[in-house]
Amino acid sequence: QLVESGGGLVQTGGSLRLSCAASGRTFSNYAMGWFRQAPGKEREFVAAISRSGGNTYHTDSVKGRFTISRDNAKNTVYLQMNSLKPEDTAVYFCAADRTYITGPLSDAADEYNYWGQGTQVTVSS
Repeated sequence: QLVESGGGLVQTGGSLRLSCAASGRTFSNYAMGWFRQAPGKEREFVAAISRSGGNTYHTDSVKGRFTISRDNAKNTVYLQMNSLKPEDTAVYFCAADRTYITGPLSDAADEYNYWGQGTQVTVSS
């Protein structure tokens, strides 16, 4: 089970930190990702992190503003979001990839096996 938290309403330029708490499985066996979906749009990849946390991948639109991290002792993955823009408004989902071992992290939603329910992030202009 994956449970996201930390979403909310923030002004342009503000910051939020999303958390995703995992339970029921060995968290360190999974690569983790964050995706988002804005109203009327398809779900899009935001960032991913390897099982150990040593490898990360951020989509171009968030590079330099968002940072994915994880704490395997706490079974939690984070998404620190700075310099938020109105176009970052979306429901943010965390997801777990059970097949990843090494190499490039996946940005494809269908590569991820387990999903949380999402947390709303709204950035006002």
